[in-house]
Amino acid sequence: MDFKYDVIVIGAGHAGCEAAAAAANLGSKTCLITMDMNKIAQMSCNPAIGGIAKGQIVREIDALGGYTGLITDKTAIQFRMLNRSKGPAMWSPRAQCDRGKFIWAWREVLENIPNLHIWQDTVTELIVKDKEVIGLKTEWDVTFHAKTIILTAGTFLNGLMHVGRTKVAGGRIAEPASYKLTESIAQHGIQYDRMKTGTPVRIDGRSVRYDLMEKQDGESDFHKFSFMNIGERQLKQLNCWTCFTNEEVHEVLRVGLPDSPLFNGQIQSIGPRYCPSIETKIVTFPEKEQHQLFLEPEGESTQEYYLNGFSSSLPLDIQLGALKKIPAFKDLVLYRPGYAIEYDFFDPTQLTHTLESKVIRNLFFAGQVNGTTGYEEAAGQGIIAGINAHINCHGGNAFTLGRDEAYIGVLIDDLVTKGVDEPYRMFTSRAEYRILLRQDDADVRLTPKATAIGLATKERSDLLAAKQEAINSVIEFAESYSIKPALINDTLELLGTTPLQQGCKLITLINRPQITLTNIAEHIPAFKRVLDKIKDRKEEVIEAAEIQIKYKGYIDRERMIANKLSRLENIKIKGKFDYANLQSLSTEARQKLAKINPETIAQASRIPGVSPSDINVLLVLASK
Repeated sequence: MDFKYDVIVIGAGHAGCEAAAAAANLGSKTCLITMDMNKIAQMSCNPAIGGIAKGQIVREIDALGGYTGLITDKTAIQFRMLNRSKGPAMWSPRAQCDRGKFIWAWREVLENIPNLHIWQDTVTELIVKDKEVIGLKTEWDVTFHAKTIILTAGTFLNGLMHVGRTKVAGGRIAEPASYKLTESIAQHGIQYDRMKTGTPVRIDGRSVRYDLMEKQDGESDFHKFSFMNIGERQLKQLNCWTCFTNEEVHEVLRVGLPDSPLFNGQIQSIGPRYCPSIETKIVTFPEKEQHQLFLEPEGESTQEYYLNGFSSSLPLDIQLGALKKIPAFKDLVLYRPGYAIEYDFFDPTQLTHTLESKVIRNLFFAGQVNGTTGYEEAAGQGIIAGINAHINCHGGNAFTLGRDEAYIGVLIDDLVTKGVDEPYRMFTSRAEYRILLRQDDADVRLTPKATAIGLATKERSDLLAAKQEAINSVIEFAESYSIKPALINDTLELLGTTPLQQGCKLITLINRPQITLTNIAEHIPAFKRVLDKIKDRKEEVIEAAEIQIKYKGYIDRERMIANKLSRLENIKIKGKFDYANLQSLSTEARQKLAKINPETIAQASRIPGVSPSDINVLLVLASK
């Protein structure tokens, strides 16, 4: 058999689903190839979406017309906005989801997108001609031809799982690994290496003493992941629980260290620094007497729970024995042990900002094959790869996002410019313009871009226009309305802030930390009427307007800095220099610049090993 498509996506994880949906919705004839149609968008680790910085990525995917946010809202069993004690640049949405319902919600979406077909099979070989990918072959001896191919194989490429000294081949527990494909790609000159990550035990909730744990409630306010969603949550909302390890737990773990693949040399791959195993924690922080654990539900009706904070590859008897030293887990029953997995990934510095390979034309990489970890980072890459694969098929300008435009832009720029020396995980600290990249304004930043390329629906664009109009009306009223001391001073004292000595604009009062739009409007009839006119998304509009008012100075200053630095982004240097022969550059800079071949001076400045003096040399040469 021989099939022909515009875009083929290999792997139906979070990157693959977003990539296939984007390409198909833009009009490309698309095929999504997966080893198991019943595991589409499987949450192989924690069934949770979002978190610090990751939540911002999901909001951005949604603003671009992706589906992760919509499906998360549909299947959420607990929602929380993290970091609310900090400024809005740090607020990050997070939801615990029903694992099974999440899979089927994604499958329902994908099976009903025009132009999108799904094929269940395992890809074994790429077909490449004159440094351009033109198709692939599968385990069932089927040949596909395509104009573009996106590889989103996750942890399946030569995947190997470890529990103690036991090794089992697979891409996830109970799922086979993918063989031959890495070698098929590498033979064309694309470099690859090995990475490792891990996942905790799964617990039978019936064996847990919840009365000995601390309950962690969810939130029920207006916040959602998708800008399209309003109304009540569809599923029953559940609690999470917390407890701590103790010295008895640590002593059992220490006994098992000689049999830990992470410490006995069994695993040599690159591992995560920011999400370490429990055995790594007790070795790295021997002075700590306890580590916090989070017990989180896997679904609305299942008894299966995920023990966040207890990732491990120790032998099963060590894992279980250690956990039983925690009072709440004295009678613990497990569904399966935690395990480590190692797998192949490809050096992302071999990609352009569109995620297209620099070595093989029309071949894109997205997700964990680029050295990242996390569903959100994968999905963010997937939607960008899907958009650009479509553009490669049908024409148009490359679609990329800057570091001042999106966390997705920061993520991709970090990957292709700096590469990875551990599984890459997004943090707010990685974004130098995070006050511009808030979760509340992702639609304002990105939906117009999605509209321009035809990915955002008219409904989404109209909702954004109505929201912006409502926000502007609130801000304009606050800027123009004058208020007298006699009208408001009693209220100000009641709210714990200094009374006015003379009249001022309402916006001046709103900037006070004790004042919110809601609590001040109750005492200013004219302002209350303005807020009451907002019919749809009232709470969302009020929050957005308040952030813009209170943080205007910070936002304007960061935008000014971003604009100043953007001139370096406009100085194109790709293909202009023979770096190996520029003796005025340092040896390290020559090597790094030749390898990355940066698009702009700004990208060159972010390459590790390229110094400010090297950048000055490039600026002088570029001016000539």
